[in-house]
Amino acid sequence: MAVFLLLLLIAVVLGLIGVVAKGMLFLLFIGIAIFLVSVVFVARRGTRRARTVTR
Repeated sequence: MAVFLLLLLIAVVLGLIGVVAKGMLFLLFIGIAIFLVSVVFVARRGTRRARTVTR
């Protein structure tokens, strides 16, 4: 969960810098890509945990 929050924080910061700073639009796209990677990371972790059977 800590990795997800770190990636989410990085994505938000890069996105804000990309929107505010003129000529740094590529940072917005990098932020969006990091956000998508973090969502996929959490989704994969969640499905892996759901498959384990506890006895």
